[in-house]
Amino acid sequence: MPRFLIAPCTLPCLVIRELAKVTSLQHPQHSRVTDGMSMKLLLPIAIFVILCANVCMAVNSKAQLASGVTSANTAENASPSTEPFQSEEHGLSAKAVEIARPFNFPITNSMLVSWIVALGLIVFAQLATRKMEQVPVGPQNFVEWLVEGLYKFMTGIIGPHLAERTFWFFATIFIFILASNWIGLIPGVGTIGWGHQTSHGFRITEPLFRGANADVNMTLAMALVFFASWIVWSLREVGVGGFLKELFAPKGESEGVLKVLMVVVFFAAGCLEVVSILFRPISLTFRLYGNIFAGENLLEAMGRLVPGFGWLVPIPFYFLELLMGLVQALVFMLLTAVFTMLMCQHEEVKATAAHR
Repeated sequence: MPRFLIAPCTLPCLVIRELAKVTSLQHPQHSRVTDGMSMKLLLPIAIFVILCANVCMAVNSKAQLASGVTSANTAENASPSTEPFQSEEHGLSAKAVEIARPFNFPITNSMLVSWIVALGLIVFAQLATRKMEQVPVGPQNFVEWLVEGLYKFMTGIIGPHLAERTFWFFATIFIFILASNWIGLIPGVGTIGWGHQTSHGFRITEPLFRGANADVNMTLAMALVFFASWIVWSLREVGVGGFLKELFAPKGESEGVLKVLMVVVFFAAGCLEVVSILFRPISLTFRLYGNIFAGENLLEAMGRLVPGFGWLVPIPFYFLELLMGLVQALVFMLLTAVFTMLMCQHEEVKATAAHR
């Protein structure tokens, strides 16, 4: 069973800490958005997680290498009639390709792109906030508009209290996913690398770059980080008792036999809700991965559709994928925000109802 890499999503967690600095200049009341773990603490943790995750990946890669040798031996013993069929196969590989192993440290093409995106966002945020001005211009104006717009958007959905506590995560997720999706559309991603000559032309079998979200390891890592954060936020907001009460306790007022019946019904509904909660990371993972992976395969198929015009046919679909990249970033952010609101905002709703 493959081990999943969580390292690529640790660097993006640094991104929003840089971007969120912008709003605190003109809006001091929003400065608490940047509270929490400092950069000095977050960086060592990120390095530690990266090292641990890649040790796991190194162990897994050895197993994959052994299985690859076995597959190669099987292919050599196969009948020659299968060779023409294999040479005609094309399409994006479902798995990321290992492109280097310095000091037994495996690096895949999707990891490379995710690091490029994260470092690019961090550098841009540093440059945009290096000389803060009361009247923002240039990059500072764009970053402030983006961060403040996202903050107001999230406040309207989950409320100001939760927005102050969780904005750093939801904004990071949106910005990183959007940047990864759009950078994955740049010509050269998936089309530069190593390959061999076939009857249909030169075929890239080991691309140097691969879209970060076209790797299920990346999307699963973000979903698992959200799941862990969701548990922490829920316990901090409603406590262990409130968490269990929200899942299993009967709602409303009842007496006698009806009360016993409602206890049984809501306990059964709570068990179903636990199953639903456990499946949330899986649904988040494959919704994002499936859409991005399918989009990249679509672009490749359109490029091969008309020989000699492979550069022209995919152009309309590039605009579709630009829209899809934005939609998928919004969907992932909104779903995680709504999941958080459903568990963490009940006390506020009850308090509001009591005042009325």
